Amino acid sequence: MDQGLYEAFPRDAWRALRASTPLTLRAEDLDELRGVNERLDLDEVEAVYLPLSRLLNLHVAAAQARRRVTATFVGSERPAPPYIIGIAGSVAVGKSTTARVLQALLARWPDHPRVDLVTTDGFLFPNAELERRGLMDRKGFPESYDVRRLLGFLRDVRAGVEEVVAPLYSHVIYDVIDGPGSVVRQPDILIVEGVNVLQVSAATTTFVSDFFDYSIYVDADVRDVRTWYVDRFLALYSTVFQQPDSYFHRYASFTHDEAVSAALDIWRDINERNLVANIRPTRNRAALILRKGPDHRVREVHLRRI
Repeated sequence: MDQGLYEAFPRDAWRALRASTPLTLRAEDLDELRGVNERLDLDEVEAVYLPLSRLLNLHVAAAQARRRVTATFVGSERPAPPYIIGIAGSVAVGKSTTARVLQALLARWPDHPRVDLVTTDGFLFPNAELERRGLMDRKGFPESYDVRRLLGFLRDVRAGVEEVVAPLYSHVIYDVIDGPGSVVRQPDILIVEGVNVLQVSAATTTFVSDFFDYSIYVDADVRDVRTWYVDRFLALYSTVFQQPDSYFHRYASFTHDEAVSAALDIWRDINERNLVANIRPTRNRAALILRKGPDHRVREVHLRRI
């Protein structure tokens, strides 16, 4: 990353920025927030996520104040648009856990109790369309997303549309769900999580990140993410993959060594290529970077200089 753009805070220095922010989560709450094979405990919440929630709360308060000024000036009585936070990072790096923890913490601040979370997986083209376009082996790459639909969703949310529907995705069937989506109803804060949310493209003049008020990138060494991906694959291999309706059920009969080999092949041919070519190059577009060590714990936080 460009060190000139960021001020680095080692874990203990970042922890001190929590100030008097209260811990509003309990150990049992973390079971619903923790991703597969991820290490998340109250110490991680206190050291990393409480200071981050305090920073975001300050940003949200400032944005709300600015919007009230503008509303007063133009004489508008429409509800203020939500504060939108984008979270990017590799497959298996833990961005979904980061998003869920922040959603839980931010919803406990009194000034913005309605916090919604949307993942961009639902905005992937359905498998049938990816097959038609010859993109199944590039699923997760920028071209595999229905960016037009995602931008339309974000425009409607930002415009204060009363109800906006986000499509849902199933990691069991590995496809977009054909049916009712998740309804977003004018939240105070919307968190948008996905591998390529900070991506830019010469094909359009409007980017997903144009709708973000704040952006976070979850970072780690490629070799560590590879290990976490394999570990997660093995955990799913012994659980979800055993379900007959699982897209990956064909791996259920593999030996342990065969499963490891399959995971490494998928990582090398799809996920690592996407990370190196498309995801990591967007890291310096983030306002804040959470840098993880091999144990999945955040060791350093990089905050963009003003």
